Amino acid sequence: MSKSLLKIPEKAGQTKIQQVVNAIAEAIANGRLKEGEILPSVNRLSTDTGFSRDTIFKAYKALKKRNLIDSAPTRGYYITGGSFKVFMLLDDFSGFKEQLYQSFRSNLPESYSVDLLFHHYNREVFTQLIQNSLGRYSLYIVMNIDHGGMEPVLNKIDPTRLLILDMGRPSSDKISSIVQDFDQAVDKCLEDGLEHLKKYSELILVYNENETPHPADTVLAISRFCDRHGIGYRIVKNTIHEQVKKGQCWFLIRDADLVEVIKKCREKNLKTGRDIGILSYNDTPMKQIAGGGISVISTDFEQMGSLAAEFVKNRQIITKVLPTSLILRESV
Repeated sequence: MSKSLLKIPEKAGQTKIQQVVNAIAEAIANGRLKEGEILPSVNRLSTDTGFSRDTIFKAYKALKKRNLIDSAPTRGYYITGGSFKVFMLLDDFSGFKEQLYQSFRSNLPESYSVDLLFHHYNREVFTQLIQNSLGRYSLYIVMNIDHGGMEPVLNKIDPTRLLILDMGRPSSDKISSIVQDFDQAVDKCLEDGLEHLKKYSELILVYNENETPHPADTVLAISRFCDRHGIGYRIVKNTIHEQVKKGQCWFLIRDADLVEVIKKCREKNLKTGRDIGILSYNDTPMKQIAGGGISVISTDFEQMGSLAAEFVKNRQIITKVLPTSLILRESV
């Protein structure tokens, strides 16, 4: 085996054991080390790297625990058929989360194993799933619950192996993140659609801080925009007891509320985009065609998924705020 295949790069914040483990795991994931290939002995790799025998032995032990390598008396240490395992924890399953996952999965080699789980914004479930995953995966891709900060249990994960998706402020500059802006970016999207929104007499946001899984920053962005342009607005907790009337523009975050408002429009023969406006959050393929198209404010979840896959393949720190766009269709 070529010695260059096991060049161990020094990475700030990683122990020597982690450096050896990550270098071998990445070489396996990238196909530079293949199933059945023999690894250097503990003594040989200790000499090549300058690390102690104890460091190399512990690194090999960690790799065996992940089922990436094994050992036999006549062969020494060798690469097994174990795959590179990724832990992916999303908040819930929806159309745009499916786009994210499919993009993520399609941009990874087939040899990578991805375990997909959901926490449904339940902190106890979130904590338990993370606890149960510790030490079992090569990398962790997590949608955080809190927009303002990270859940404490995430500090138990090696920061170089963790990627925060969608929302959350990492507690360390060693933690990668691909997130969206729920405040200034939303304000800009509303400004981009001002000429369309001005034709409605009232903007109604459906938002319940206890039930709507969305940062309150967007509420502030909408109120600033309406105050700035003298547009009347209301915030209601749900659509069940609300009357849909001509001249209103509804801003809907949850898809369940979107369906309810569309049903009420049909019952009253109100045409969206003419009698009443509908603006939704987060784009999906269904919103592109339903009722001639639902206007949305959305980030690109396919891009989020592909960037997450690049993080997994390259193991390079990424800190990116994805752009948020207004996509106008017939509903406004």
